[in-house]
Amino acid sequence: MIRSLIALIAVTALALAGTPTAGASPGPPACAYTLSPPQVVQLSGTNVVTATIAPAACDQSDAYLLVACVQLQGSDGPGQCAEAKGILPAQVYYQPYRPGATYISTGRGCSAKGNPPQPVCLSTGPFSAAL
Repeated sequence: MIRSLIALIAVTALALAGTPTAGASPGPPACAYTLSPPQVVQLSGTNVVTATIAPAACDQSDAYLLVACVQLQGSDGPGQCAEAKGILPAQVYYQPYRPGATYISTGRGCSAKGNPPQPVCLSTGPFSAAL
């Protein structure tokens, strides 16, 4: 009787040891991302402000969404954003360009990690530049 009770306790303890707890802290981020500061480029002969976000390093995960945004500092609006699916960089073009104004770039990258895959999204930035 005592042997079977000890065996039952040992089996229960082993089963619980392999069960993840709900309060466990998440692991490291699935991917790192590189966001460029705002910069002026020509697009079809017109000056525009641009920023790009790209995956920099991924650890056994798949980047599936990248979003780059540029906003004029002090403006009420959300700015302009562009997204890319998969591992391709996202590049946004903000217009109209105002010489001497300060622009802010921000980004967000999402990847899947784990089994089953769970979304992990990270924001990056902001970077600002007087252009």
